[in-house]
Amino acid sequence: MTSPTNPIPSVWARQQSAAEQPALSRASIVREAIVMLDADGIEALSMRKLGARLNAGATSLYRHVATKDELMELAVDEVFGEISVPPADSADWRAAAIEAAGSFRAAALRHPWLASVLGQAGLAYLGPNLMAYSERLAALFTAVGFPEPNRAIESLLAYVIGMSTTEAAWLTTVARSGETEADFIARLAPAAQQAASDHAHLADSYQESLAALDPVESRDAKFAYGLDVILDGLALRLAP
Repeated sequence: MTSPTNPIPSVWARQQSAAEQPALSRASIVREAIVMLDADGIEALSMRKLGARLNAGATSLYRHVATKDELMELAVDEVFGEISVPPADSADWRAAAIEAAGSFRAAALRHPWLASVLGQAGLAYLGPNLMAYSERLAALFTAVGFPEPNRAIESLLAYVIGMSTTEAAWLTTVARSGETEADFIARLAPAAQQAASDHAHLADSYQESLAALDPVESRDAKFAYGLDVILDGLALRLAP
């Protein structure tokens, strides 16, 4: 039995003790935290800075959110409310999986901090939005007939989270440069070509990437290619 003096360190494992106040509610705290995270990243977020933006002291925030870790759990769950999964009765499971993966990627790129904190956000998976998201995916993959739907989902998400983490990090670097993605690539090209000049296979790959006319289309195509490979493999697990 868990001792009352040693509670589970998750916002989802305790009841909220403070009454919601219109001027400063848990929802308003989380919304403002997400704005800060989107703009400046995890390192810039602190309870003190968040309180200043909300015209409230850190003590007031702690009445609604006990720690920064709890705040991150809440922020992660809030973002998962933006991710869509088609219904389990979708006629084409593959198209449904592509839509679900694309929605996850889009959310991860809108909120560049998301993918990198999923493994660190405590017990975030207990949040209502993340639970609902997981349930919809489980319903979809179970209805299709996967013998181990959870393993199939884990394989799909491992790809999506991995690619989204890398892509979000790249876009964060571009944003900090103050340039468009195309301009940043053009300025980076000489250094990248020089670094790869003694590596024949890498040189060809870098040249292809740098020559892309539209970097957004190039990233979309790269994501779609890998997703097709994952889904091709998963399809082999389905009974004939």
